[in-house]
Parts: sequence; structure tokens; C-alpha cells
Amino acid sequence: MSKILLFNPKSAINKYRIPNSILNIAASVDGKYDWVIVDGNCEADPIKKIESYLNTGEFKYLGFTVMPGPQLRQAILAAKAIKEKFPYTKMIWGGYFPSNQPNAVLYSGYVDFIINGPGDHAFPKLVDALEYGQPFEFIKNLIYKDPDGKISKTAKEDLIDQDSLPPLPYDKLNTFYPITKFLGKTYLGEKTLAYHSSIGCPFTCSFCAVVPIYEARWKGKSAQAVYKDVKYIKDKWGADAIEFHDNNFFVSEKRAVEFSNLMKDENMTWWGMARIDTMSKFKDSSLEAIRASGCKIIFFGAESGNNEVLAQMDKGGTQTGNQIIEFAERLKKFDIIPEYSFVLGTPAPTPEKVQAQIDFEIDFIKKVKHVNPKTEIIIYTYSPVPTEGSEMYKQVLASGFRFPQTLEDWISPAWESFDLRKNPLTPWLTPEMIDKIRNFETVLNGVYPTVTDIRLNALKRRAIKIVAGLRYKVNLYKYPYEIKLLQKVWRYRQPEIQGF
Repeated sequence: MSKILLFNPKSAINKYRIPNSILNIAASVDGKYDWVIVDGNCEADPIKKIESYLNTGEFKYLGFTVMPGPQLRQAILAAKAIKEKFPYTKMIWGGYFPSNQPNAVLYSGYVDFIINGPGDHAFPKLVDALEYGQPFEFIKNLIYKDPDGKISKTAKEDLIDQDSLPPLPYDKLNTFYPITKFLGKTYLGEKTLAYHSSIGCPFTCSFCAVVPIYEARWKGKSAQAVYKDVKYIKDKWGADAIEFHDNNFFVSEKRAVEFSNLMKDENMTWWGMARIDTMSKFKDSSLEAIRASGCKIIFFGAESGNNEVLAQMDKGGTQTGNQIIEFAERLKKFDIIPEYSFVLGTPAPTPEKVQAQIDFEIDFIKKVKHVNPKTEIIIYTYSPVPTEGSEMYKQVLASGFRFPQTLEDWISPAWESFDLRKNPLTPWLTPEMIDKIRNFETVLNGVYPTVTDIRLNALKRRAIKIVAGLRYKVNLYKYPYEIKLLQKVWRYRQPEIQGF
């Protein structure tokens, strides 16, 4: 029986996280197929490592997890090199990038299949079909190229009961790479665990890459199951903090409170993602329990303070600009830091309207900071997501914007920055508009340096705040070279790019 090699391409410079997505796939075949993991974050030369396994002649199936941004470069270079040298292998990609850009991936000539969404059932079924020469065309959650060159997508599978899935094989991962290597020092703790407790999101924001894959669906593990996993890694490897990488951890108030009550005596700190309009409905007692359990900071996609733009984004729910400000103020009494992200530079009919929206968001962000100065602000520049049927995406296409057509184009420097939502490459944004966004961000980060940069001491924080303070007060954002110099010398960290 052929063996399986699972590859997690490099996604971080020095802070590694447990490769949860690829570990889920390992769990799905564990006990049925022999498998190995290669983590690009932990290997000086991952392609050489992969080839050392393939040279044995025992491995036929390769599973790559591929997110947009930093992972993409290594994934493309590795896939191309491997397919050229080992053409008999079957290359299977999963993750947001291939699911949203299937044409570029499958027409590359070196990727054979895409898992379109969760692979817990699709991946082992596909490997079985290929191994035993059976048809694969009716396996759900697949994208592949027909013999005539046409791209075909199979039906989506209903989301699986997450408690029914096999446990993640942490102990076997530990035989390839020490688990302690993945428990990095962060703002949250000395040994921070990355964990997924749910999949999907029940909303349809038109700028979000999750939407085309999960189609407004969400499934979470039970609070007890999550606690059991966290407790195991704490007790065995000493984890003292958790980053929940769910797209929306706090969908269920009941689950969040139950988990918090289980965690309250564990002396761990944690972080997760939520929606403002969801959590604003939580009872005070729920928020108190969440904070008492060790939750220090919660990420919220505020996106915009403009209600018209929120509607344009198909944000859904009941979120409004007033609610964003009110909730930031409310969280002060619970000592929970709200981490708000804003998306600037959304499309509009005229350049004047685009600029007016940018100016509005800058003023709105300052209002948020006024009511709760501890609010962390993350600024993204709008990057299109191919969400079928979205009015915003129709506007994007009408403007002349096009995604790259080949994988090689995707790893050009400009498009790599695009994937980090820092360089938009969108026709409606002028260089002057982009400069204003980036310059305001520089000044804002000078006045309010992120609390998550654990290397920036109190003296440096005071110094950069003095330098940036006058600019912030009088709305002078152009040419903030003195702030940029300090940020460069002190190697200021931006959590949206580098993590905590």
C-alpha cells in the first residue's frame, strides 16, 4: 500500500504553530495508511526533505495545505520541483487558496486534485479511489480537471459533527518535530498553543475567503472536547496560552461560557475571533466568565464604521457603526481588549467617493480609540475575493481588476503583498490613497503601539508616542519618516503580518 506525505509550507519567520489543518488530514488516514509530515517552518530545505522520502519509492500521495500569502511561494516551488522529478505522484492541495483559485492551480500541470473545504472524508476517500482504481467523480468536496481539460467541482458535503472526528495525532507529530517547538512565546504566554475548535462561519461577508468554501455554515466541537485537547497539551507539554484560529470562535454563547467555566482554574490565557453584533448580545455574566477563564483579547472584524459600506460588504447580521463604538466601550469594564480590524479602500463609483470613504474610516477609527484607547486597530487594504453573486465582486470585475492566471504570476512580489492585504493592485485606488492609508497606520501605531509586541518596552513606547502624538492630534499623516525609522530600528511587529 502506498504511503502519504503531508506538507505544511512555510508560513512564519520564527514563530511556528502546530500545523492543525494538515494534522486533521493525518488523523483522517491514521491507522489505514502510513503517513509522514514535513513542516516547511521547521526545515532548512523542505524540498530536500520531501525528496528524501520520495526516493524510497514508498510514497505516492502528497497533500499540501496552501493559504494565500507566505505559504504560497514555498508550495508552488515545492510542487513544481517534485512533480518534475516524481511525475507518478498524485499531488492534492487543500486550503483557501486552491479552493478560491482552482483554474490557476489545476492548469499549472503539477497539481492533480483540490480538496474544496474540509478534507476529513474527502481526502481518505480520494486516496482510496486512486489506490484501488475506483471512480472518484462522486466524492464530495473535490475539484479536478476532466480528461477534456474542463474544471469540475463535485457537490459540497454537509459539515461533519466535529466531536465525531478522530483525535489529532499530536504524539505522532511529536516524533517528527517536538511539540514544544510549536509552543512559542507570545503576548499571551510563554508556550502558546494554536488550536481550531470549529470550522466555517454562519455569515456571508463578500470580502472573506471563508465564504465560498463554507457557504455560511459553521460547526464547532463541544466545549468538553476542546477542553480535553487543551488540557492534554497543557499537562503533557506545558502549554500556558491558546490562540483559537477558528474563523468565529464565539458563534455560540452557551459553548463559549461552558468552555470558560471548564478553563477557569487552568491558569491559561487565550485569544479568539468573534463578530461584534454576536458578542454584543452576550450577557454581562457571560463576558465576566470569559474574562475570568483567561481570555485577554478578542479579534473582531469591524471592517467599517459606515453602515452603507457594511451593507456593500454583505456583512450581514446587525452590525452598525454605533454598535462598533458602543461595544469597544462596553468591553472596558471586563478588561477584555477588543482587537478591531478595518478594511479601507473598498470600491466606489468615483475616485472622490473612494477618498471620502478612506477619510471617514480614519476619523471613525480615532473615535473608537477615544472611547477605548486599549482597542487594538488592524488596518487592511481591501483585496477582492472571488465570491460568486457578490455585488461588491461584480463592481471589482467591472473596474477591470483581474487575478493572475498562472501560479507563477501569483508569487511575483506585488501579488505576494496583495495576499497580505497590504498592496491591493486595484484600479480604483490611486498611489496617493494607498499612501494615506499606510501613513495613517504608521502614525496610529506610533501613538498606540500594539500591546502584542512583547519586545517593545515601556521606554520605547513612550518615546514613539511622543514623536507621533502631535501628528495624530492635528491629522498630519504625510511623510512620517521619523516614526518609520523608529519602527524599523526597533523592529516593530504588526500582528496582522507577523502574529503576536
